Amino acid sequence: MTRRKLVSSGVAAFSGVAGLTVAGRLAKQYGLVPPDGGGIYGPGHRLTYGVQKLLTGNALAREFPRSAISDRPFANGRPPKDENYLRMKEAGFVDWRLKVDGMVERPSSFSVAELKSFVPRTQITHLACEEGWSFIAEWMGVPLSAVLERVGVRRGAKYVMYFSIQPEWWDSVDIDEAVHPQTLVTYGMNGGELPVGHGGPVRMRVPRQLGYKSVKFVNRLTVTDSVKGFGKGMGSVAAEYGYSWYNGI
Repeated sequence: MTRRKLVSSGVAAFSGVAGLTVAGRLAKQYGLVPPDGGGIYGPGHRLTYGVQKLLTGNALAREFPRSAISDRPFANGRPPKDENYLRMKEAGFVDWRLKVDGMVERPSSFSVAELKSFVPRTQITHLACEEGWSFIAEWMGVPLSAVLERVGVRRGAKYVMYFSIQPEWWDSVDIDEAVHPQTLVTYGMNGGELPVGHGGPVRMRVPRQLGYKSVKFVNRLTVTDSVKGFGKGMGSVAAEYGYSWYNGI
């Protein structure tokens, strides 16, 4: 489907509910339906996802000079308090593992040190929260694409799920976002280790989407062709609470 065709079709969507229905049908026809594309708000989610996917493609999120780094980046939320996490924290996270399973040829488990052995990627990007606060920081990590290449993604895979040690937090991205060069498995921030308050030792960094996609304390990745077997089948906890699964910025 050409960008021109989608845009011309999308113009109708802004004219009312009937237009949204048409846009939703086009999205389904061309495989541009997000996991939360059903229900009363589904046509709007499909339109947003489809238009942004076709118009932005592999566009990069803006990267900033070092002088733009925020003095006091806000660390929202609370770190885990369970005994297992506190024990690993006390030991410097040497026992932390990032498990990778699902539709992969070589299910694997990576320590923080092993993640650091990959060729690193550093970016200075803006983390914007849906609640209105934001900050700019330097993030260091390994591109998720490199991890996926190491384990060997099987044909037909469509999503990468990622899970926090905090069981109430998990999310996913489509395979295109997963292999985007700015999508990182992050272990460093502003020249040092990733602070616990910002998700240390490992968090996802998805700079092309709102902050809740950059889940903290990540310890498992699952490659899959469907999100239906996870939670309510909407692709993320955020979507289950009413936020959009895809929220590009």
